[in-house]
Amino acid sequence: MTPPLSLDPAHTRILDVDPLIDDPKTRIVVCCGSGGVGKTTTAAALGLRAAERGRKVVVLTIDPARRLAQSMGIDSLDNTPRRVKGIETVEGADGGELHAMMLDMKRTFDEIVEAHADGQRAEAILGNPFYQSLSAGFAGTQEYMAMEKLGQLRARDEWDLIVVDTPPSRSALDFLDAPKRLGSFLDGKLIRILMAPAKVGGRAGMKFLNVGMSMMTGALGKLLGGQLLRDVQTFVAAMDTMFGGFRTRADATYKLLQAPGTAFLVVAAPERDALREAAYFVERLAAEDMPLAGLVLNRVHGSGAAQLSAERALAAAENLDERGIVDQEAGNVELRTPEEAALTDDTTTTATTPQATATAATTTPAAPPAPAATDQLTAALLRLHAERMQLLAREQRTRDRFAALHPEVAVTEVGALPGDVHDLAGLRTIGDRLAAGSNPAGAV
Repeated sequence: MTPPLSLDPAHTRILDVDPLIDDPKTRIVVCCGSGGVGKTTTAAALGLRAAERGRKVVVLTIDPARRLAQSMGIDSLDNTPRRVKGIETVEGADGGELHAMMLDMKRTFDEIVEAHADGQRAEAILGNPFYQSLSAGFAGTQEYMAMEKLGQLRARDEWDLIVVDTPPSRSALDFLDAPKRLGSFLDGKLIRILMAPAKVGGRAGMKFLNVGMSMMTGALGKLLGGQLLRDVQTFVAAMDTMFGGFRTRADATYKLLQAPGTAFLVVAAPERDALREAAYFVERLAAEDMPLAGLVLNRVHGSGAAQLSAERALAAAENLDERGIVDQEAGNVELRTPEEAALTDDTTTTATTPQATATAATTTPAAPPAPAATDQLTAALLRLHAERMQLLAREQRTRDRFAALHPEVAVTEVGALPGDVHDLAGLRTIGDRLAAGSNPAGAV
């Protein structure tokens, strides 16, 4: 295990995770950031740590991979919170529970329809081809449904703490923008135009459709196709009573995210693109008056020989490659010229009788590695170390750049693990590293 380069408390605010998750006033923690930086694992580790410290927690994940469910000892995750077994509460913390669920985007949309429409109308909506496409993959639907599910969980008031793993997306900003975009679309002018004939009804409606909207529907029919347009109009007519609620609920959840008791954790890797995205998100959260708790810097690398610089390691490797005169430590094999080797071999020749050969085989120690092979291996290891030190230097520069731009943001580092997390013990390790703050240990 090799410790990473740690944060400098004199120049960086340190994020203390435990007081955040221990505070009963903290009801929602949102883990956000660009894709592939470890948001899902971070959310699960935070949820487990909070539960083992006495909180009743539900983790809402958007990750479709089975790895998270398996790490929690659950066969699969679905749209229903499932209790995780094997929680080990710390001394003095009673009543902790961990539940986990994975957002089912379509099922959540179906639940909204079933909750806000009567049986016949709900059946018509759920069977509509346009609705099926909209609920399964329309741009922004996943983010909107994640916020819908968050609102549902908060309204049930069954958990002390909700930890949200935001959807993976091209841009972390989509998490804030997409719900409003979808709500605006569903409550927008185009939908209202398509809804107008159904509101007028009967012959008047048909006349309105045939006369007042002939040019509009004709153009849309050519653009979308006649059948799709009819599906959209049927969907709109069936959803008449529900329009207006989408934007209202999106706005309500948005306010919930701004309220006291919500904390955002921006998760990033110590890489230029990931930290640039994190910086954008920090600025956006500030502009939207959303409470930022801090930055989780994930997968930070380390070295157990940080005192040996990359330059010195490369210089030593070059010396070995040149096969020049290298100072030898006591006990190492010395470099010999071919003439010296031949002379030594001539003077140490032993008898070739069977008895002598047998005696030599039992008394002579194994020959040491050839000097050239030893040098090559050592040089290769030195070059690997130089690459690691160069990686650490790049990571340090990106951290310093972020800290210079946003000195107000508290940061905690999580040392990189040698492999994936696949059980509760691995999640506990991540939780311990999250809580270690400025002095993470065990990075590889």
